[in-house]
Amino acid sequence: MKKLLLVLLLALSLVAFSSKVLVVGTTDKIRTLDPAKCYDYFSSNILQNVLVGLVDYEVNTSNLVPALAEKWEVSPDGLVYTFYLRKDAKFEDGTPIDASVMKYSIDRAMKLNGDPAFLLTDIVSSTKVVDDHTFQIKLKYPFSAFVSVLGYTVAWPVNPNLYPENGFYEGAPSASGPYKITEWIRDVRIVLEKNDKFYGPAPKTDKVVITFYESAATLRLALETGQIDVAFRHLDPRDINDLEDNPNINVLKGSSPQIRYLVLNTKQSPFSDPLVRKAIMYAVDRQRIVDDVFVGLAQPLYSMVPMGMWSHEDVFPKRNLRAAKRLLQQAGYWTDKPLTIDLWYSPTHYGTTEADVAQVLKESLEETGIIKVNIKYAEWSTYVDYFLNGTMGLFLLGWYPDYIDPDDYLWPFLSTNGAKSMGSFYENPITESIMKAARVCVDQNTRSDLYEQVQNHLVVDVPNIPLWQGVAVVASQKNIKGVLLEPTQIFRYYLIEKK
Repeated sequence: MKKLLLVLLLALSLVAFSSKVLVVGTTDKIRTLDPAKCYDYFSSNILQNVLVGLVDYEVNTSNLVPALAEKWEVSPDGLVYTFYLRKDAKFEDGTPIDASVMKYSIDRAMKLNGDPAFLLTDIVSSTKVVDDHTFQIKLKYPFSAFVSVLGYTVAWPVNPNLYPENGFYEGAPSASGPYKITEWIRDVRIVLEKNDKFYGPAPKTDKVVITFYESAATLRLALETGQIDVAFRHLDPRDINDLEDNPNINVLKGSSPQIRYLVLNTKQSPFSDPLVRKAIMYAVDRQRIVDDVFVGLAQPLYSMVPMGMWSHEDVFPKRNLRAAKRLLQQAGYWTDKPLTIDLWYSPTHYGTTEADVAQVLKESLEETGIIKVNIKYAEWSTYVDYFLNGTMGLFLLGWYPDYIDPDDYLWPFLSTNGAKSMGSFYENPITESIMKAARVCVDQNTRSDLYEQVQNHLVVDVPNIPLWQGVAVVASQKNIKGVLLEPTQIFRYYLIEKK
């Protein structure tokens, strides 16, 4: 067994040594690579390296640029978008990506109604093939950020020869982007190789091997021993601080629109009681999480709209145990009749700090003297099933933007269809009507005013409690170039190379 382990370590080291192969380590997981179902960060990020959409984000900016669509037009009423497709785009098997493929893919995503489908079904009325290279989308109402939605993978084309019309596909996609997938052993490794059918520039590195690790400790060890070139999601915060002092390692840190929050299932007792939800809102200790768990590599967050984004307002109150106790007593709970609840987390998807976060939250809530917390956990695939099915009442989640707009931090959480996909099952027609008004509006100042109203509704209804805003971090060997921490959070393997 020891000899076998040494052989494996040597093989990994030799792979990492090759200048044509980039080895990336992660503790994250891939849930699905079907764009119609995919709605978690790491799975989406793989798709962003092997598929291409109508539009993309200019590298290292939040500016939208043409991709499959060379150009587009919007009708005067803002309802019809006409896309003119490039003629040289193909899947890896040579299948052309034309208007019929676009219609098949978007119609399929809406019909299957997977986790991210509401991003389309809430706004798209119909699709139309005008000719082979002209494709139209008609909206239910004008939406100023609609093209930004198309930058997310749910709207990206899939190969009709592979993806069935009436069911999800659980295999590797047929590539249309810089890389194709040549091997995928779930939770072990996934291998990306240059896609010769891609119309754009070739990737900087021909082959990327992504290896999955069980813990931050083993990920750090793999980086320090040279088994991997890049460590991406998730190193322990204290390890990050240590690695910054390592002369052989580069640590890149950047601002991030990633937010972390608690979800409260508004349909499940006792969280169906708004007094209970508000009491938890007052009892959480954000600062302790930031200081004790993330050693400063995060900031307390008091809105679902992240800091630095227009319309952000610190609407959530700071910690107030007295207010929490008062609300719990109004709800009928006392020290001799405590509120007993379960708090759920997923142990690896967000890194190995998650158990510590859950413990700090438990201690914070129990400091009321009225709440008793049982900590529970489930691995990511089960965790997702649990919150989609309404199994969990109180649980931790994180959010990376689908598109860079305040709407993406409110609509997915507070619209009726979005809230079902996020596990809160929240419904408020007034809140939804304000968000729709903001979607139709084109003036940013007016939209900002409307989104501030929505944020204030959050504090009244409390289907979610923002906790902290993260910092983007990547660590790599010294000879690795081209690593970017982009404002969109797209991690482009195809721009990374060894020198």
